[in-house]
Amino acid sequence: MAPRQSRVLRYAVPIRVLLHRFAYLLLVLMAFMLLVLGKAEVALIDRARVYAMDALAPVLNVIRQPIDAVHALVRGFNDILYLHSENARLRDENARLLAWREAAARYERENARLRNLLHVTGEPVTTFVSASVVGESASTFFRTMLLNAGTRDGVEKGQAAIAAEGLAGRVIEVGQRSARVLLVTDLNSRIPVMLEQSRTRAILAGDNTDMPRLEYLPSSAQVSPGDRIITSGHGGGVPAGIPVGVIASLTDGVVRVQPFVAFDRVEVVSIARHGFTKPTASGVPLVVQ
Repeated sequence: MAPRQSRVLRYAVPIRVLLHRFAYLLLVLMAFMLLVLGKAEVALIDRARVYAMDALAPVLNVIRQPIDAVHALVRGFNDILYLHSENARLRDENARLLAWREAAARYERENARLRNLLHVTGEPVTTFVSASVVGESASTFFRTMLLNAGTRDGVEKGQAAIAAEGLAGRVIEVGQRSARVLLVTDLNSRIPVMLEQSRTRAILAGDNTDMPRLEYLPSSAQVSPGDRIITSGHGGGVPAGIPVGVIASLTDGVVRVQPFVAFDRVEVVSIARHGFTKPTASGVPLVVQ
């Protein structure tokens, strides 16, 4: 054992001396090699990942087909269940609508007969002209929108401009091919309105804020946040029953209304031509503004 240990020591001592002498140089060389290997490894890994993706894509496609088939089967089954319940719901709704149609027809005949007996004058006739919003102005002093319809289309000053959600304003200026609408939020806007439930009348007054206020509301009126406001039709310029907004707040006696219309997103409005009819020589009714 001794000769073998002495032989190992004889070879190990010079190696240890060399390692101590060139250790710093070896460490720098290894670090450099690791840096080079790291740079090369990125491209190698990317290439290997691309090859793996190319190889696995057909396999994943094959595996996905039965899964997609199961999903399609489940969706089809759910659609069948939904269509069955929807069909039952539509049958019930159709039956109710038929009953309402019969009742409406009966009430219409009765109403016509009573009006004929009482010689009741006709209701105002309302026709509509659609127009696109081509410009808008909203500032501290005024809030209006410009339309691409004018007198050639039957638009006149004072007519109501109605968006999809409800009343937007009234026409204040009319040209041959354009018209300007004063929004209900403008400081100069005054619209006759009423509470839909209690039928209490008031005036919707704009003040250049997003929520106009109710004026001339009777002190005995019962007002609560969320109550719907509609046009009353008084004055004859604006048809009755057009949605306007809901009561938003009651602070220090000031009742604020949140309009239904989002004025910054209005693209098309309908101009209401509202008036009574009178007979003409040809027998065709003529709308009187």
